Amino acid sequence: MSAPHRVVVLAMTGVYPFELGIPSRILGMVPDRYEVLTCGVDGQPVRTAADFTITPEHGPEALATADTVIVAPVAPPYVTDGLPAPVAAALAHVRPGTRLVSICTGAFVLAAAGYLDGRRATTHWHLADRFRRMYPHIDLDPDVLFVDDGQVLTSAGAASGVDVCLHLLRKDHGSALANTVARYCVVPPFRDGGQAQYIEQPVPETGAASTAATRAWALERLGEPLTLADLAAHAAMSLRTFARRFHDEVGLSPGRWLIQQRVARARHLLESSDLTVDRVAAEVGFATAASLRQHLHAAIGVSPQAYRRTFQLTR
Repeated sequence: MSAPHRVVVLAMTGVYPFELGIPSRILGMVPDRYEVLTCGVDGQPVRTAADFTITPEHGPEALATADTVIVAPVAPPYVTDGLPAPVAAALAHVRPGTRLVSICTGAFVLAAAGYLDGRRATTHWHLADRFRRMYPHIDLDPDVLFVDDGQVLTSAGAASGVDVCLHLLRKDHGSALANTVARYCVVPPFRDGGQAQYIEQPVPETGAASTAATRAWALERLGEPLTLADLAAHAAMSLRTFARRFHDEVGLSPGRWLIQQRVARARHLLESSDLTVDRVAAEVGFATAASLRQHLHAAIGVSPQAYRRTFQLTR
């Protein structure tokens, strides 16, 4: 059996302890697949954004051994203009071709180091204007949870670090294992990268009906041709009220949410069953296999056949 994929998490002065621990908590759940190490920039104790200091067991030389490097975020007062010399020296250890991931303000580090040049990226919505002023040549999308641009991934604030780590797990080893880890950690197994970061009204107004029951109802009927009118009727709301309240609660339109759920269900079936692509499309509510191919390619950039070859064990 091959050695586990080594993930090295870089901790800098002002690091948020919560986000620093996410890779170990998520990817470290499967030690036969991932080895997660934490390093500092100079081998010294690291002052966190909380009221304590940590001492990583590894120095920056660990970055030279990484298959994936994750840059943990620092609190806004510690975000600098440009790349501090110790951080630049630490990143010099990173080998070409290493997968790079940032959580929240870690995107500022990747940008300053030139890793985001010509790429699409995200960071915390609150710092989007500052990021654009500093790096106008980078295609920043502050309205998503994470951006997967191949070998470089960036994520938004705090809990989106969980989302991007589960995405890495799903990308590397399939949704079944990612779902198992998510279930154990009591977190949602899948929040699409395109979901909104910041929802103005994340819970219904006092006394207002929720769309949660209708969402649960729809998930049991993904194979049916559900329309906005069907969803609104189940929720006993007008079309306009339902669409507005749904977006307030979920951050997505009902149509986009349905596509997201159908793609997620199709990925599971492609991994776990021998159903034909046509049958998978029918089971999840896409009218044709061509429609499934279109939506799957838009979501993850591969065809159903390629996805199945990657993640389904030969029987």
